[in-house]
Amino acid sequence: MELRYLESFLAVADERHFGRAAARLHLSQPSLSQHVQRLERAVGVRLVDRGPHRVQLTAAGAVFQQDARRLLGQLREAINAAKEADAGHHGTVRVGFNYPAGRRVLPATLSRLADSYPGLRPVLVEKRSGPQLAGVAAGELDVALVFGAPTDAAYASRLVFSTPLMALVATQHPLAARREVSFAELCEHRCLLFKRELSPACYDALVMAARHAGAELDVADEVDDSIGTAMVVATGSAVGFASAERATEAAGMGLKPIVLVEPEPIVDVCIVWSAGGAAPSTQRFLDCVAAAGPFTEPAAVGRC
Repeated sequence: MELRYLESFLAVADERHFGRAAARLHLSQPSLSQHVQRLERAVGVRLVDRGPHRVQLTAAGAVFQQDARRLLGQLREAINAAKEADAGHHGTVRVGFNYPAGRRVLPATLSRLADSYPGLRPVLVEKRSGPQLAGVAAGELDVALVFGAPTDAAYASRLVFSTPLMALVATQHPLAARREVSFAELCEHRCLLFKRELSPACYDALVMAARHAGAELDVADEVDDSIGTAMVVATGSAVGFASAERATEAAGMGLKPIVLVEPEPIVDVCIVWSAGGAAPSTQRFLDCVAAAGPFTEPAAVGRC
């Protein structure tokens, strides 16, 4: 049963006149009559009584009219939903993000997404950069907000904003009274780091800053969990590292953030997706990120 047959029957049922119904649908009257006849054959009953001066619905036609109108409405909704989904306006987009992106990118982006594409639902997953990239490669994430632009040709990426890395110490640590510290001096104290594969850009930024200062980080241990890092730092025995955004939060947990200088390590936060091409829903999210920016710098923590 074709959609146009239902449309033709309902036009006749509304107009009770083949000529007016044909004009409404921009059809010839013979074509309209054929549509109604084919519908009647498909249904197996007569739906319309054709008189010389007016058209009336049969009892079966009156009943069929109600259900046909409902069915046609549902079909149109299904067609529109399919078109919206194909355009990326409906469905889900799976978004990985790190802490700075969660603070600075997602609030404005998700607000714009809800306004522009209310049928597109984001599924949010907070992870370190390395696991996020693995999720994009495995098809488990559509986009990732990570530290650094990946060098692998399998990924496409775009810079979103840049943020400084800061030191974190306990209030009883020898550096706790300082607002800022040079890398050369920092390297005189034991520190906590993390495995490079979890966040290559942050790891390299810290290691290279130390080398630029003519020193090497004194790594006491590698702690991969940010909460675990904060707990160890709180004992006062080592220096931890965090983005400026997370350092702000750590200040409320009794830890002291310290600005790193000479040099100041800066890392980019990039949005990453598969180089094979963005699905329509992914592209809509990328558009919302671009429209929501630029993303302002956080207030400097610990500076005069």
